[in-house]
Amino acid sequence: MAKITFIGAGSTVFAKNVLGDCMLVPSLAGFEFALYDIDPMRLEDSENMLKQLKENLQSDINIKAYSDRREALKDAKYVINAIQVGGYKPSTVIDFEIPKKYGLRQTIADTVGIGGIFRTLRTIPVMFNFAKEMEKVCPDAWLLNYTNPMASLTGAILRHTNVKAVGLCHSVQVCSKGLLKSLDLPSDGIEEKIAGINHMAWLLEIKRHGKDLYPEIKRRAREKQKTKHNDMVRFELMDKFGYYVTESSEHNAEYHPYFIKQRYPELIGRFNIPLDEYLRRCEQQIKGWEKMRHELVQNAELTHERSQEYGSRIIEAMETNSPFKFGGNVLNTGRLISNLPKKACVEVPCVADRSGVTPCYVGDLPEQLAALNRTNINTQLLTIEATVTQNKDYIYQAALLDPHTSSELSIDDTINLCDDLLEAHGDWLPAFSKPLAAK
Repeated sequence: MAKITFIGAGSTVFAKNVLGDCMLVPSLAGFEFALYDIDPMRLEDSENMLKQLKENLQSDINIKAYSDRREALKDAKYVINAIQVGGYKPSTVIDFEIPKKYGLRQTIADTVGIGGIFRTLRTIPVMFNFAKEMEKVCPDAWLLNYTNPMASLTGAILRHTNVKAVGLCHSVQVCSKGLLKSLDLPSDGIEEKIAGINHMAWLLEIKRHGKDLYPEIKRRAREKQKTKHNDMVRFELMDKFGYYVTESSEHNAEYHPYFIKQRYPELIGRFNIPLDEYLRRCEQQIKGWEKMRHELVQNAELTHERSQEYGSRIIEAMETNSPFKFGGNVLNTGRLISNLPKKACVEVPCVADRSGVTPCYVGDLPEQLAALNRTNINTQLLTIEATVTQNKDYIYQAALLDPHTSSELSIDDTINLCDDLLEAHGDWLPAFSKPLAAK
């Protein structure tokens, strides 16, 4: 029996989206959906929800929850990863609260920045562990990674394991439609070209019925900037660098050194930047979980319509050999983006079919966009190096090269902040050696 394994299946809403999508794919009839999570209660909730959904959709699949990850992975054909190591508490709260003591503020803290660095440090070891298991019990399986920090984690798996993997995000497929809707422009007949790195990929071209939309987009965006709205950071970046970026303004506010600054606190209001946004989202989700749990887990009439997630469509393409084009995160092998480092994990157009995932060549990005990408890639590559070598020097260097952190803190404060975070996270992190400089 062919098998799709979902690691982190206690994420009930996301499991419904991705596996619910898979239930609607005829070529996956007869598959086993293997569920694994370290939280047995959340795992049981997801199992019960998916079994109810299976019954309501009259789907011919089998659902089984596992307490043993290796058994869940055994003989899998596809593995979906949606874990969060350390959870909201303690780890996410630590990532926000300790930097605040140094005057360093964040919005989401899941990609780069000091929060993204430490989320990477605690997540890569867990992913390496199950990648080793995959190499033994399902060596031909494809890993579809949805976990952030996307570029760092996917890049680490592709460079340091033998697992076939691709990273999948939500921002590419909603970028153009969201932009056009916000500017009251029609979105039918759209042609687009997007490439860069995860959460900082660029809308390089956007046309409607063959006509370049960028002149009108920029005109309307400049007009909209005269009043406060929720996408002011991206519109400012587009105005100064020439192109719209895929991920949200709250994310991009912390990827660049221009927006969250102790010296210029007025920028927070001017660009409508939601500091501590991810903490608020987590609190709201926790408060709303019981209602959501009733709607998902205890709903006998539960149903599902196929979502915008790429996962089921990639699996369907591999099963049926009907090509599917999507924005995927892959290594920059062969310099897909020729003015970014070859070790970088880039987000480029890809095609899935029976042969796997084939990324498309992009060539040079406009130089200013490649330069912005490289500032984030520097931190990503050094964070991977820190995890692989378990050497503190690379943690410090990753933080010292991070655009937002380095624009706010001195060298000494940056190193002290890293040490405080290492101590606070404790056993959630591997044991890092003394820095080379101390030897």
